[in-house]
Amino acid sequence: MMCLPEEILESIRRHAREAYREEACGAIYGRCTHKSKEALRAEPLPNAREGDRRRRFLITSTDYRRAEARAAEHGMDLLGFYHSHPDHPAYPSSYDLEHAFPSFSYVIVSVREGEPGDVRSFVLTEDRSAFGEEELETT
Repeated sequence: MMCLPEEILESIRRHAREAYREEACGAIYGRCTHKSKEALRAEPLPNAREGDRRRRFLITSTDYRRAEARAAEHGMDLLGFYHSHPDHPAYPSSYDLEHAFPSFSYVIVSVREGEPGDVRSFVLTEDRSAFGEEELETT
């Protein structure tokens, strides 16, 4: 389960709205226990994808390492990442599956005509063949 405070959810939605027509992306930091993940902060990251950023995002290895370092600096875990799907549902694509890492949460927000809508969270299955939907609790 991913516990996502309303103010963090709103910051993710705001970023998705501002980036609309392109995919927004960012890191989610917090605390991880064996039963749940508690988000404490979300931070926008640049979409470094060249070409069609309306359907794809890319977090560079440098930005990934910085996100890990930032989590450690603040005594938190890097829980996962968020990104938006402009004018598409909040479900992972085959591209998302190909680029996912085990144990991270992937929060996806659907943005329809510039307005954020559904938000869902997913985790990679153990065999890495699919995503399973993760319960998302807003507080």
